[in-house]
Amino acid sequence: MTETPRLDWDEFTRLGAEIAEWGAAYHRSLPDRPVRAPLTPGAVAARFPKAPPEQGQGLDGVLAELDDKVVPGLTHWQHPRFFAYFPANATPASMLADFAASILAQQCMLWQTSPAGTEVETLMLDWLRQGLGLPEGFHGVIQDSASSATLAAVLVMRERALNWAGNQQGLPGQQRLRIYASDEVHTSVDRAIWVAGIGADNLVRIPTQGPLRAMDPVALKAQIANDRAAGYLPAGVVACTGGTGTGACDDLRAVLAVARAEGLYSHVDAAWAGAAMICPEFRDLWQGIEAADSLVLNPHKWMGVQFDFSAHYLKDPEPLVKTLAIQPEYLKTHGKDGFINYSEWSVPLGRRFRALKLWFVLRAYGLEGLRAVIRDHVRWSQALAEELRADPRFEIVTEPVLSLFTVALRGADDAAMIEYVNRVNEDGRIYVTQGRTGGRIVVRFSVGSFACTEADVQLAGQVLKQMAG
Repeated sequence: MTETPRLDWDEFTRLGAEIAEWGAAYHRSLPDRPVRAPLTPGAVAARFPKAPPEQGQGLDGVLAELDDKVVPGLTHWQHPRFFAYFPANATPASMLADFAASILAQQCMLWQTSPAGTEVETLMLDWLRQGLGLPEGFHGVIQDSASSATLAAVLVMRERALNWAGNQQGLPGQQRLRIYASDEVHTSVDRAIWVAGIGADNLVRIPTQGPLRAMDPVALKAQIANDRAAGYLPAGVVACTGGTGTGACDDLRAVLAVARAEGLYSHVDAAWAGAAMICPEFRDLWQGIEAADSLVLNPHKWMGVQFDFSAHYLKDPEPLVKTLAIQPEYLKTHGKDGFINYSEWSVPLGRRFRALKLWFVLRAYGLEGLRAVIRDHVRWSQALAEELRADPRFEIVTEPVLSLFTVALRGADDAAMIEYVNRVNEDGRIYVTQGRTGGRIVVRFSVGSFACTEADVQLAGQVLKQMAG
């Protein structure tokens, strides 16, 4: 009989130290690497055997294999010159917290399955609430992503509008629901509408206005009235602060006032921009947020918290629990009062000990340390926008919102813009993504990497100009 290799705790200690050294070396090497790997489909998989090993080989030498087989195919999200999409920062403090969470291997679905996991989550979300300036009375829960928080909110909209009949009876035979949002919201809203069974045809797009491309509250109110007259059942409004495409920000005071007057559940997607609200001077972008029924922001984008960590806040958790809670006997806690079972606040039953990541990050850097990073990113991005504005070859298409703006080559059509974006990215020194706004292709430029310096943003300006010809 072949003996199976086993890792003992001495091996764990040795290999853990090796991984820590390897990880530090990887991050130190990032400025010298291209931001994005060459895009050759199948190249990474071809480096691996086609069949799994029959016999265990242990883990000695696996880091060399990782460097050889995996790292060459990575897009380096922690690179200081990653200006694409939005950031997904992993600070050393959050990496250590993720390691600790893996070691403790808690299943935080119920209070009784991890009292500490539950209570630390409650406390960390309240710490963050205070840092964001949200009023007391908002209750937080950690979701894996903003997509899950938005799905939860849409499910509440559905059940609340149907008087809690949807889960029991299904949607056939029910009055057709309507959800309202602008074109600037993230596509996770569309997906939530699909998954909730409401249907894409019932996600009603409200026109936008002004430099922040805000939802028109007058048009919203009129659309709700028209839908009611046509026999539809308005259910909810999804607003945004810092939309993915251009950083669009709805006038929350006006939009949420309409939702409240019409009896609709309201949800605010602040997945990226919400982190910046730890800086009081940026909170004008979500004035009126206190009127929201729920909101979401992602500390795993711009606060240095390792993915996945989405903060979902609710003014009243009871409708969410009523929508999602299932309590078979084996999930009940007997003989105790005053606890929360967070599995009743999310679609998945199983839950990791994610709260450790926020605790480690806040303990390591404090709110002031995080504010300093965000303020630098905003200042550097806006300075670059002004530099490009002064160059006659460029046009600032949408003005900076925090650290995001869009820019285009003056007079270039969509094909020329796509070719320009590809040219910039294939150069390797920076990474940007294209977007579409006002019917045209633009370059989205977003500063957010914790490793980024002012010199990196200045280099980005040089690359954008050089590649423009």
